[in-house]
Amino acid sequence: MAPKGTPVVVKIDNPSYSVVEIDDPDAAFKPMEKTRGKNPKQVTWVLLLKAHRAVGCVAWIATLFWDLLGTIKRRLIFRQDVVMATEKLGKGKLLFAAIKAFLLTSLAILSFEVVAYFNGWHCFQNPSLHIPSDDDIQGLLHLIYVTWLPFRADYIAPLIQALSKFCVALFLVQSADRFMLSLGCFWIKYKKIKPRIEGDPFESGDVEGCSYEYPMVLVQIPMCNEREVYEQSISAVCQLDWPKDRLLIQVLDDSNDESIRYLIKAEVATWSQRGINIIYRHRLERTGYKAGNLKSAMSCEYVKAYEFVAIFDADFQPSPKFLKQTVPHFKDNPELGLVQARWAFVNKDENLLTRLQNINLCFHFEVEQQVNGVFLNFFGFNGTAGVWRIKALEESGGWLERTTVEDMDIAIRAHLNGWKFIFLNDVKVLCEVPESYEAYRKQQHRWHSGPMQLFRLCLPAILTSKIAIWKKANLILLFFLLRKLILPFYSFTLFCIILPLTLFVPEAELPVWVICYVPVFMSFLNILPSPKSFPFIVPYLLFENTMSVTKFNAMVSGLFQLGSSNEWVVTKKAGRSSESDLVAATERESKITNQQHIPRGASQSEFTEYNELKEQKEAAPIRIKKVNKIYRKELTLAFLLLAASVRSLLSAQGVHFYFLLFQGVTFLLVGLDLIGEQMS
Repeated sequence: MAPKGTPVVVKIDNPSYSVVEIDDPDAAFKPMEKTRGKNPKQVTWVLLLKAHRAVGCVAWIATLFWDLLGTIKRRLIFRQDVVMATEKLGKGKLLFAAIKAFLLTSLAILSFEVVAYFNGWHCFQNPSLHIPSDDDIQGLLHLIYVTWLPFRADYIAPLIQALSKFCVALFLVQSADRFMLSLGCFWIKYKKIKPRIEGDPFESGDVEGCSYEYPMVLVQIPMCNEREVYEQSISAVCQLDWPKDRLLIQVLDDSNDESIRYLIKAEVATWSQRGINIIYRHRLERTGYKAGNLKSAMSCEYVKAYEFVAIFDADFQPSPKFLKQTVPHFKDNPELGLVQARWAFVNKDENLLTRLQNINLCFHFEVEQQVNGVFLNFFGFNGTAGVWRIKALEESGGWLERTTVEDMDIAIRAHLNGWKFIFLNDVKVLCEVPESYEAYRKQQHRWHSGPMQLFRLCLPAILTSKIAIWKKANLILLFFLLRKLILPFYSFTLFCIILPLTLFVPEAELPVWVICYVPVFMSFLNILPSPKSFPFIVPYLLFENTMSVTKFNAMVSGLFQLGSSNEWVVTKKAGRSSESDLVAATERESKITNQQHIPRGASQSEFTEYNELKEQKEAAPIRIKKVNKIYRKELTLAFLLLAASVRSLLSAQGVHFYFLLFQGVTFLLVGLDLIGEQMS
């Protein structure tokens, strides 16, 4: 049926109003298109608002760039509060020399490309790659450039393409491994799989509450010159909820600073006077580092009376319920050798560096450790926040001093002897992550050189062991090769070497999905265990590529026994605790102090020694001014990537340009030791 009425056209000459055409009576009630009815004044205000935002963004970038230039001027030219990071003999200097030569070559080629571009000689945008004839040659430089093009296409590009394809294949294999681990974590969450304690393991029919149901537990706190954290770790361990006659605490002090030894002795004496079963041990010679310290402590005669040993590094603060949450898993499970708890970080929001570390470690514990613990009953011992069955340690050969990753060493040997491991994701122990790049760099060097060193030593034992073939394959192919060797190799080679090379050799250009899509997707998977870190996904991706230099250097050093692969450097701590934990610890400590006093039967010499230790403890420690360092390898790679970004700008490769630019700036921030600065 035809609509009633006559079509009406309404026109208004006033420009401050909109012009609307109505074809029929119902058209006035239909939703208006967004493109119609825009007031010119509104459009003007929108444009002004966008311009204001653009100017603000440009001003912010300019301010940031100016501050960065000021920092470069202070640290590179005037050297204010800056020292040059020293390189150990061996792979460190060789790698720096290779990167420096690569940079100089790239700068020379870039200069040549810029000259060719502004003289119109460039033909890399032409797919047919037209080579000028002899009559077109404009001079010696043009002749060199024309000769360089076919040489680059015929000899250099095939080599880069072969290496890039190999690294891309490794990249995809490692990405598939991480994707499978993430699927395993999702399955565990979906099925709510986790180790459980059946019944009440401490239930006793004795009316008097006899503690015979509680096994004998030894707690060890190895430390070395830990002035900042010794007090809070000893305090937390001494407040563990466990019968005192079934618990012994060993403070294993390897400090070579006499003042720190006095402080630790005073703290041990304080808790001993309160009735805590705690002893202090100090070695005259620090042989074997942490492994030698633990080995020496386990050789004591009284250790034979204990069934389990819990280990906490000096910055770890277990909750009072830790032993009751971990030790019961050993009951009626004779094949269980290790119960590992998760780490939680009190300073994860301190600066950008700690936030990025938190992303990595959350993925390590929630995904890698949990999945391997549930499906394989094996994972690498984290060296602390774990409880071992002493029988498992003894049957596996005890602590060995042959590597700097004694925790991984004992875990491998225990696994080869048939012992099973359990990871408790819901039991968390507070600790710290390094707040400075210098401390984090040294820690990562040890964590990546030690596994390669261990792989060389334990490969024969793995091949000759009696475990199943698939377990041997998991150890060799996945645990060592893929996650410890291939990961730092392809990350450094692909993103720090091949990618800049392909910008100077466009015939071997990497596809965008290798540079952008897959890395972003893998970074997304890594951040899932810590969802609050999603705003840092881009800095995380760039920083991981930056750290590949240190990890690659450490991996090669450990594999070929170069440089400082056998050196143990204690990670510097800041001694931080969460506010709630400090309040709870103060309340518990005051309660213990009110209940227990120094025995009246103590001798005068004991009181004198105790007072001397107390005076040493109250002495104010000298604060050392922070000194920033300049890292030459990172700075050199920063200039290399920035040079490659200029080259990509000439060839109008947008994705490559932005990636190389941001990656180069990240290398620059790390090289100038700015990544660990305090966040505003």
